[in-house]
Amino acid sequence: MRRQSLSLVLAAFLYGAFPFSANTAAAEDLTAADVSALRDMRAGDMSKLIVHDAPKPRLEGTFQDLYGNPVTLDAYDGKVVLLNFWATWCPPCRAEMPSIDRLAGALGGPDFAVIPLSTDRGGVERADRFMKDIQVQHLDTMHDRDGKMARDAGVLGLPVTLVLDREGREVARMIGDANWSGPEARALLNRLIAMTRPQSPTVKT
Repeated sequence: MRRQSLSLVLAAFLYGAFPFSANTAAAEDLTAADVSALRDMRAGDMSKLIVHDAPKPRLEGTFQDLYGNPVTLDAYDGKVVLLNFWATWCPPCRAEMPSIDRLAGALGGPDFAVIPLSTDRGGVERADRFMKDIQVQHLDTMHDRDGKMARDAGVLGLPVTLVLDREGREVARMIGDANWSGPEARALLNRLIAMTRPQSPTVKT
Protein backbone atom coordinates (compact mmCIF):
# COMPACT_ATOMS: atom_id res chain seq x y z
CA MET A 1 0.00 0.00 0.00
CA ARG A 2 2.83 2.34 0.91
CA ARG A 3 4.59 1.53 -2.37
CA GLN A 4 1.41 2.35 -4.33
CA SER A 5 1.08 5.69 -2.53
CA LEU A 6 4.65 6.60 -3.35
CA SER A 7 4.03 5.72 -7.00
CA LEU A 8 0.99 8.00 -7.13
CA VAL A 9 2.96 10.87 -5.61
CA LEU A 10 5.75 10.40 -8.13
CA ALA A 11 3.29 10.28 -11.03
CA ALA A 12 1.61 13.46 -9.83
CA PHE A 13 4.96 15.20 -9.67
CA LEU A 14 6.01 14.08 -13.13
CA TYR A 15 2.76 14.98 -14.85
CA GLY A 16 2.35 18.45 -13.43
CA ALA A 17 -0.01 18.08 -10.49
CA PHE A 18 2.63 19.81 -8.38
CA PRO A 19 3.44 23.47 -9.05
CA PHE A 20 6.99 22.71 -10.21
CA SER A 21 7.49 20.60 -13.32
CA ALA A 22 9.71 20.38 -16.38
CA ASN A 23 8.55 19.69 -19.91
CA THR A 24 10.52 16.95 -21.65
CA ALA A 25 12.63 18.36 -24.47
CA ALA A 26 11.59 17.11 -27.89
CA ALA A 27 13.34 17.45 -31.21
CA GLU A 28 12.02 20.26 -33.34
CA ASP A 29 10.17 19.45 -36.58
CA LEU A 30 11.14 21.28 -39.73
CA THR A 31 8.83 24.11 -40.70
CA ALA A 32 8.09 25.15 -44.27
CA ALA A 33 10.55 28.01 -43.77
CA ASP A 34 13.21 25.54 -42.61
CA VAL A 35 12.70 23.39 -45.71
CA SER A 36 12.96 26.47 -47.92
CA ALA A 37 16.15 27.56 -46.14
CA LEU A 38 17.77 24.16 -46.63
CA ARG A 39 16.87 24.19 -50.31
CA ASP A 40 18.39 27.63 -50.68
CA MET A 41 21.65 26.32 -49.18
CA ARG A 42 22.12 23.67 -51.86
CA ALA A 43 25.28 24.36 -53.80
CA GLY A 44 28.15 22.41 -55.29
CA ASP A 45 27.56 18.67 -54.95
CA MET A 46 24.65 19.41 -52.64
CA SER A 47 22.75 20.86 -55.60
CA LYS A 48 21.58 17.30 -56.27
CA LEU A 49 20.11 16.89 -52.77
CA ILE A 50 16.34 16.35 -52.74
CA VAL A 51 14.82 18.06 -49.69
CA HIS A 52 11.32 16.76 -49.02
CA ASP A 53 8.36 19.00 -48.25
CA ALA A 54 7.60 16.83 -45.19
CA PRO A 55 9.45 13.97 -43.46
CA LYS A 56 8.91 10.46 -44.80
CA PRO A 57 7.62 7.77 -42.41
CA ARG A 58 10.25 6.46 -40.04
CA LEU A 59 12.40 3.75 -41.61
CA GLU A 60 12.07 0.57 -39.59
CA GLY A 61 13.97 -2.68 -39.91
CA THR A 62 17.16 -4.34 -38.75
CA PHE A 63 20.68 -4.40 -40.14
CA GLN A 64 23.86 -5.95 -38.75
CA ASP A 65 27.15 -4.72 -37.39
CA LEU A 66 30.52 -6.24 -38.28
CA TYR A 67 29.97 -9.10 -35.84
CA GLY A 68 26.45 -9.98 -36.98
CA ASN A 69 24.68 -8.28 -34.09
CA PRO A 70 21.29 -6.77 -34.95
CA VAL A 71 21.10 -2.97 -35.09
CA THR A 72 18.11 -0.70 -35.62
CA LEU A 73 17.81 3.05 -36.09
CA ASP A 74 16.48 3.20 -32.54
CA ALA A 75 20.12 3.25 -31.45
CA TYR A 76 20.51 6.64 -33.15
CA ASP A 77 17.37 8.35 -31.86
CA GLY A 78 18.04 11.97 -30.99
CA LYS A 79 20.67 12.39 -33.71
CA VAL A 80 20.57 13.64 -37.26
CA VAL A 81 21.79 10.66 -39.31
CA LEU A 82 23.45 10.29 -42.68
CA LEU A 83 22.47 6.80 -43.89
CA ASN A 84 24.57 5.78 -46.89
CA PHE A 85 23.62 2.71 -48.94
CA TRP A 86 26.68 1.43 -50.79
CA ALA A 87 28.54 -1.66 -52.04
CA THR A 88 32.14 -2.52 -52.83
CA TRP A 89 31.32 -3.31 -56.47
CA CYS A 90 30.01 0.25 -56.99
CA PRO A 91 32.81 2.63 -58.17
CA PRO A 92 30.99 5.86 -57.17
CA CYS A 93 30.37 4.37 -53.71
CA ARG A 94 34.05 3.64 -53.29
CA ALA A 95 34.98 7.12 -54.54
CA GLU A 96 32.80 8.98 -52.04
CA MET A 97 33.53 6.87 -48.94
CA PRO A 98 36.65 8.80 -47.85
CA SER A 99 34.62 12.02 -47.82
CA ILE A 100 31.93 10.30 -45.75
CA ASP A 101 34.62 9.22 -43.29
CA ARG A 102 35.91 12.77 -43.03
CA LEU A 103 32.38 14.06 -42.48
CA ALA A 104 31.88 11.60 -39.63
CA GLY A 105 35.12 12.82 -38.07
CA ALA A 106 34.11 16.46 -38.41
CA LEU A 107 30.48 16.32 -37.24
CA GLY A 108 30.06 12.98 -35.44
CA GLY A 109 28.96 13.26 -31.83
CA PRO A 110 25.83 13.63 -29.71
CA ASP A 111 23.95 15.45 -32.50
CA PHE A 112 25.07 13.61 -35.62
CA ALA A 113 26.00 10.12 -36.82
CA VAL A 114 26.94 8.44 -40.08
CA ILE A 115 25.87 4.89 -40.98
CA PRO A 116 27.57 3.38 -44.04
CA LEU A 117 25.26 0.45 -44.80
CA SER A 118 26.81 -2.08 -47.17
CA THR A 119 24.50 -4.06 -49.42
CA ASP A 120 27.23 -6.49 -50.52
CA ARG A 121 25.87 -9.98 -51.01
CA GLY A 122 29.31 -11.44 -50.45
CA GLY A 123 29.09 -10.68 -46.75
CA VAL A 124 30.21 -7.97 -44.40
CA GLU A 125 33.84 -9.13 -44.54
CA ARG A 126 34.25 -7.78 -48.07
CA ALA A 127 32.94 -4.37 -47.01
CA ASP A 128 35.19 -4.36 -43.96
CA ARG A 129 38.27 -5.18 -46.07
CA PHE A 130 37.53 -2.18 -48.26
CA MET A 131 37.12 0.05 -45.20
CA LYS A 132 40.49 -1.09 -43.92
CA ASP A 133 42.12 -0.65 -47.33
CA ILE A 134 41.11 3.02 -47.46
CA GLN A 135 41.98 3.43 -43.76
CA VAL A 136 38.67 4.77 -42.51
CA GLN A 137 38.98 6.24 -39.03
CA HIS A 138 35.47 7.28 -38.02
CA LEU A 139 33.06 4.72 -39.49
CA ASP A 140 31.74 1.38 -38.30
CA THR A 141 31.11 -1.28 -40.94
CA MET A 142 27.38 -2.08 -41.12
CA HIS A 143 25.66 -4.60 -43.38
CA ASP A 144 22.19 -4.83 -44.91
CA ARG A 145 22.52 -8.59 -45.26
CA ASP A 146 19.20 -9.39 -46.94
CA GLY A 147 18.79 -6.00 -48.64
CA LYS A 148 15.50 -5.36 -46.87
CA MET A 149 16.48 -1.95 -45.51
CA ALA A 150 17.44 -0.80 -48.99
CA ARG A 151 14.19 -2.10 -50.48
CA ASP A 152 12.10 -0.50 -47.75
CA ALA A 153 13.91 2.78 -48.34
CA GLY A 154 13.16 2.64 -52.07
CA VAL A 155 16.81 2.37 -53.06
CA LEU A 156 16.94 1.41 -56.74
CA GLY A 157 20.62 2.09 -57.46
CA LEU A 158 23.81 2.91 -55.60
CA PRO A 159 24.96 5.00 -53.94
CA VAL A 160 21.93 6.53 -52.27
CA THR A 161 22.25 8.59 -49.11
CA LEU A 162 19.37 9.47 -46.81
CA VAL A 163 19.39 12.35 -44.36
CA LEU A 164 17.29 11.42 -41.34
CA ASP A 165 15.99 13.77 -38.67
CA ARG A 166 16.34 13.07 -34.96
CA GLU A 167 13.29 10.78 -35.06
CA GLY A 168 14.65 8.61 -37.86
CA ARG A 169 12.49 10.13 -40.60
CA GLU A 170 13.91 10.88 -44.04
CA VAL A 171 14.02 14.61 -44.70
CA ALA A 172 16.36 14.59 -47.70
CA ARG A 173 17.89 12.19 -50.21
CA MET A 174 20.97 12.18 -52.42
CA ILE A 175 20.92 9.90 -55.46
CA GLY A 176 24.46 9.33 -56.66
CA ASP A 177 27.81 10.16 -55.13
CA ALA A 178 28.83 13.45 -53.57
CA ASN A 179 31.64 15.12 -51.69
CA TRP A 180 30.19 14.86 -48.19
CA SER A 181 33.12 16.55 -46.48
CA GLY A 182 32.96 19.71 -48.57
CA PRO A 183 31.94 23.06 -47.09
CA GLU A 184 28.52 22.97 -48.75
CA ALA A 185 27.60 19.62 -47.18
CA ARG A 186 28.91 20.58 -43.76
CA ALA A 187 27.08 23.90 -43.76
CA LEU A 188 23.78 22.32 -44.78
CA LEU A 189 24.02 19.51 -42.24
CA ASN A 190 25.06 21.87 -39.46
CA ARG A 191 22.02 24.00 -40.28
CA LEU A 192 19.76 20.94 -40.10
CA ILE A 193 21.31 19.93 -36.76
CA ALA A 194 20.62 23.40 -35.37
CA MET A 195 17.06 23.48 -36.76
CA THR A 196 16.12 20.19 -35.09
CA ARG A 197 17.98 20.65 -31.80
CA PRO A 198 15.59 20.14 -28.87
CA GLN A 199 14.65 23.25 -26.97
CA SER A 200 15.72 23.47 -23.37
CA PRO A 201 13.04 22.18 -20.99
CA THR A 202 10.81 24.94 -19.68
CA VAL A 203 10.19 25.25 -15.97
CA LYS A 204 6.79 26.05 -14.55
CA THR A 205 6.69 27.80 -11.22
